[in-house]
Amino acid sequence: MAPKLRPQLESDRIVLFDGLCNLCAGWSRFLLRFDRAARFRLATVQSPEGESILRAVGLPTDDYETMVLVQDGRLFTKSDAVLEVMRQLPEPWPALCAGRVLPSALRDGLYDRLARNRYRLFGRREQCMAPPSNAAARFLGH
Repeated sequence: MAPKLRPQLESDRIVLFDGLCNLCAGWSRFLLRFDRAARFRLATVQSPEGESILRAVGLPTDDYETMVLVQDGRLFTKSDAVLEVMRQLPEPWPALCAGRVLPSALRDGLYDRLARNRYRLFGRREQCMAPPSNAAARFLGH
């Protein structure tokens, strides 16, 4: 079970992602497109807001090896974060939560392998991803 977080982090569903990673930027665009109910707010881990949240939950602010979901005062990382987000999207995305039947060690092992190689496989941006103008309100700090 995910640890409890401080009260100021309990009100939003916040997804933190690496704004320099092309795969992660694609994930954020996916969320903006399919999270039609705008349940999730986004922040790059490099932003002041993202770094503040990372510090608040005890994660490093200089080494980004996981996507983070903060929801209902709880912290989700790695495959648990991805699956929890997918569970809350409209059909057909919750069907991917069938991956929860796999042991978390296996899921997180695959996640870690992809995370370690994400820049090599998908590329790295020179500058942090800027929020699309039509979705800036969905990003913390904008």
